[in-house]
Amino acid sequence: MGIILEKQEDIDRHLGELKKQGKSVVTTNGCFDIINGSHIRMLKNAASQGDVLVVGLNSDRSNPQWTGPSRPIRNEMERSEILAAIEYVDFVVLFDERDCIDFVRRVKPDVHVNDASYGENCVEAAAVKESGGKLYLIPKFEGESNSQLIERIRNLE
Repeated sequence: MGIILEKQEDIDRHLGELKKQGKSVVTTNGCFDIINGSHIRMLKNAASQGDVLVVGLNSDRSNPQWTGPSRPIRNEMERSEILAAIEYVDFVVLFDERDCIDFVRRVKPDVHVNDASYGENCVEAAAVKESGGKLYLIPKFEGESNSQLIERIRNLE
C-alpha cells in the first residue's frame, strides 16, 4: 500500500532516505478521477522504470482546469486513497498548481513518465532535466477516456 504524502517535509524525508539507499525515483502525474484500465497499464509501465513510483495528483482545486467545472467526480482524498491502494504506487503527492512543474522540482525524479502525445517538450521536461532526470514517454494506451465513459453513463439516464 502506497503512502499519501501531504507536506513538503514528508516528501523530503521519505524520498531523501530512499535516494541515499540508491533507489531510483520515478514520477508521473494526473487527475486520476475515475481509475480505468489505461491508468493501470500506465502506472505499471511507469513503475517499471525505477524502484519507487511517486504519483503527483491534481488537487480538487487544480483538477477543473483540466477536466472542466463538473469534475472531479471523486474528491482528492478518495482519489489519493485509490491510487495508494494500487500495488505499483509507492507514494501519492497532492498538488494545487495547474501543472506539475513544482511537484517535479520537489521530487527531483530520476525518471518522469508522461504520455507520448505531450512530446519531448512537455511542460515538465525542463524541470525534470534541471535535476539530471530523464523523460520517459509512453504511447497513449487505447481505451475509453474518462470523459467518454462519463458521457456514456449520462446517455443511459
